[in-house]
Amino acid sequence: MFMAANMKRLVFTATILLWQMVMGLTPAEWRSQSIYFLLTDRFGRTDNSTTAACDLADRIYCGGSWQGVINHVCIQTLYSESMYLLDCQLDYIQGMGFTAIWITPVTGQLTQDTGEGEAYHGYWQQDIYEVNSNYGTADDLLALSNALHARGMYLMVDVVANHMGYDGAGTSVDYSVFTPFDSSSYFHSYCLISNYDDQSNVEDCWLGDTTVSLPDLDTTLTTVQTLWYDWIADLVSTYSIDGLRVDTVKHVQQSFWPGYNDAAGVYCVGEVFDGDPVYTCDYQDYMDGILNYPIYYQLLYAFESTTGSISDLYNMINSVASDCADPTLLGNFIENHDNPRFASYTSDFSQAKNVISFIFLSDGIPIVYSGQEQHYSGGSDPYNREAIWLSGYPTTSVLYQYIATTNKIRSAAIAADSTYITTKNTPFYQDSSTLAMKKGTSSSPVITVLSNLGASGSSYTLSLTGSGYSSGVKLTELYTCTSITVDSSGNIAVPMASGLPRVLILASSVTNSGLCGSTASTTTTTATQTGTTTTTKTTTTTTTTGSCTQATALPVLFQELVTTVYGQNIYLSGSISQLGTWDTSSAIALSASSYTSSNPLWQTTITLPVGTTFEYKFIKETTGSATVTWESDPNRSYTVPTGCSGTTATVTATWR
Repeated sequence: MFMAANMKRLVFTATILLWQMVMGLTPAEWRSQSIYFLLTDRFGRTDNSTTAACDLADRIYCGGSWQGVINHVCIQTLYSESMYLLDCQLDYIQGMGFTAIWITPVTGQLTQDTGEGEAYHGYWQQDIYEVNSNYGTADDLLALSNALHARGMYLMVDVVANHMGYDGAGTSVDYSVFTPFDSSSYFHSYCLISNYDDQSNVEDCWLGDTTVSLPDLDTTLTTVQTLWYDWIADLVSTYSIDGLRVDTVKHVQQSFWPGYNDAAGVYCVGEVFDGDPVYTCDYQDYMDGILNYPIYYQLLYAFESTTGSISDLYNMINSVASDCADPTLLGNFIENHDNPRFASYTSDFSQAKNVISFIFLSDGIPIVYSGQEQHYSGGSDPYNREAIWLSGYPTTSVLYQYIATTNKIRSAAIAADSTYITTKNTPFYQDSSTLAMKKGTSSSPVITVLSNLGASGSSYTLSLTGSGYSSGVKLTELYTCTSITVDSSGNIAVPMASGLPRVLILASSVTNSGLCGSTASTTTTTATQTGTTTTTKTTTTTTTTGSCTQATALPVLFQELVTTVYGQNIYLSGSISQLGTWDTSSAIALSASSYTSSNPLWQTTITLPVGTTFEYKFIKETTGSATVTWESDPNRSYTVPTGCSGTTATVTATWR
């Protein structure tokens, strides 16, 4: 018994020492983080099931838990009675490069199955001093915090100060069910919001409806303010929380928020659900950051189709930079649990990649909503709140890999330029389908080029002027590892293909990034115990993947997303001999080894000479049948890019 108790104390001490290495994250330090947002009820189950049903239309708890999240962060193993180690595997979330997770509210909720379902999402709270037992215990929540900190990761928790939740109409609320706000005297008188152009109506009336009402707390009262400020300070301290996402910020008077933010003592990013930058940015005078809804809408409109307005996005970037106190502290996103998923507007993977590149490489802190990496396509609530476990957590899916690469690109930019994350992003080129932006030191910025042409976009060379680079400077395009030299006029010739993004950086900055054949350094923190002494050790390991020798031929990974039935096979046919010169009997077979129902991926790799330009299509054949089904016109086109030996070019498409 003594030995077991001693081991527990040693583990606790080691955990605390590890936590001390990551605690105290300031708003400025949040700039360099990237956030993975998940609904606790929908990410992972304690039993690790990947088949447990979750009917979205039912709007009920599906079994996700804090322990289920931990299961994809770290596995604790007791090796012997004298040693306890944290055996942290490369988990699903950190495998994409994320440094923080944001989880939905943790407070005690209404327990009824209402006419609008259960409080699985966490926004119908009734007891702020209790945790939601459907997610686990208080110890489970603390264990999640500790597991993240042991990995050098951070925890952001969603909080609600505007309202409580009640099963019934606002005219018949039993206020005694709320803790600690157990009297109507704590609340605004009942009225549903009826005019969003009237700020008093927005702040003093209630959200919700007559089925589930959301009693609106009167946050102008000193008693309410004191309760909330004391509560948030205690929550952050008790669970070692590193940041807060704050719900329904515009429904509370602005003067409430500075005291709340100060009491929390950590970075707070607020939800102001409005696309007007003047209105939305004003709230950053009262809170560290806000979710970037003004950019969200224009980013969606620009890339949801090939005819989206690039100019409106271009102008909005400038408006947010002008209107917000500090756009580098905003939260960037293209998906969340309140808005339809991007893939519900377009299934095109190139367009999906463009919006991902934007949220990572423009001003602000990138936030990816769980399931986005699996190209989930749910529409409005509740259909955008899918169970992630049903995907099987594949790490080979197209967008999972793309997010991992893009996170690595952002990290390389931050490492190469100390001003990168605080310098405002500047759009400097636009045409009807293309946007180019620069961020960082004026003479050597990171250049991001985006296109809304989609996967059917042609191959061409874009000539960029006004980048800030001087003649003769050598650049590297980080997605294709193409080497580019700025010409004598200061122009950059950017090879574009299939509507895919391009990111250019000083070639010398690629060193130690793990990109394009460079070396990569990783830092690992471990806790070990010998005798009665527990120590922490930080080890930096450098992996060399070789210098960048320009390849004469590159492996090209063709990935096609197409749903098939048993007996059907996918092939690649094209205009060059390596693809059978349009002879379907010589077409190249794709493998379904990574195929799942949620990620119907067929793929093959073919080595082709650099600079080869060709047309191609995917075809479908059924075993035992001579019938060949071609995908619809037009032909796809591609040019094999230049790149480093040892790298692979990737072509991603969806059957049409």
